[in-house]
Amino acid sequence: MTDHFDGSILTPDGWVMGRITHGTRINAVEGDPTRAPRPPYILPGFVDCHVHGGGGADMMEGAEAIRTAARLHARHGTTAFCPTSVTAPTEDLDSFLDAVAAVMADPPQDGARVLGAHLEGPFINPDKLGAQPPFARHADVTQLKAWAERAPIRIMTLAPEEEDGGALLDALAAAGIRAQLGHSLCDYAQARAALERGAGVTHLFNAMSTLAHRGNGLCGAAFAHADYAEIIPDLVHVEAGAILAARRAIPNLYGVTDATGGAGMPDGSYRLGSLDVEKANGAMRLPDGTLAGSALTMDAALRNLVDIGLPLDEAARRLSTIPADWLGLTDIGRLAPGTRADIVVLDETLTLTRVIAGGHDISRTR
Repeated sequence: MTDHFDGSILTPDGWVMGRITHGTRINAVEGDPTRAPRPPYILPGFVDCHVHGGGGADMMEGAEAIRTAARLHARHGTTAFCPTSVTAPTEDLDSFLDAVAAVMADPPQDGARVLGAHLEGPFINPDKLGAQPPFARHADVTQLKAWAERAPIRIMTLAPEEEDGGALLDALAAAGIRAQLGHSLCDYAQARAALERGAGVTHLFNAMSTLAHRGNGLCGAAFAHADYAEIIPDLVHVEAGAILAARRAIPNLYGVTDATGGAGMPDGSYRLGSLDVEKANGAMRLPDGTLAGSALTMDAALRNLVDIGLPLDEAARRLSTIPADWLGLTDIGRLAPGTRADIVVLDETLTLTRVIAGGHDISRTR
């Protein structure tokens, strides 16, 4: 079956005013280039590399929780994502990875596609947990290899000071897993060494050694040397000015939600792994007030980035094309013939009106 949309289409070469036709993949983009796009806006589906839950479900709870989160985030424009763990005991991470594999084998037809797991820890600094449960441990390459046999792992967040001589980075590179630095108290030199080996950065500014004019740490090294870094544009984790500063410094800064079970849900109590978290005033927090993931969805992230001054095309690419590029995936995150038909359509207020995932109209399953 072939379907189509008419409007301002964001292609890899810029805006085109015309028509996009698709089945499960995009068949054609026809029209004329324009520098003055007008609604409806037709954008690539969002790619979220860091998401812990949504719709009341926490990823650590099993396959059905991942499917629930996949459905919630699809309704907000995410068409592909990496379910993300918290730091946890080995048996809990085994179960999480088994659940990821199960959902990849039997995905929900009305949800975002699972690309593979993001292991946030457990090889992080126990003194920089943020809202991570207290199960951090020193890097273990043998354990990593065992986990990689259970399910595809796309990303691992680690603290470089918790590994020996780069062995974990070597193992991740050999397995095709993206290394990201986070939950770390590493110094500038340690961070620079890992970044120069191709590592990215997890939720820039949050849970890391600082950016400063003396005593620089991971954040400062990221500004100086990172090519890719994720940031949470909920305007709670990072204020607007800091996002704009990072955008000038890091070429491939991209947005993630870091969403928890509270995303898409009313205020109240939710879970983040083994922790109780509370949603109030648009934020997720531990009882002591520490930020604990977010309640963000990608459509809200798009509007936030536009509100702080990014052009719509740039904001969209930082939520779709750039994260896809980081994962090495060229068939998502862009609208071009032959790519997956992952499409979002927005009106003049940047409100979603249609979501297409792999050619399937999510909008009609609400």
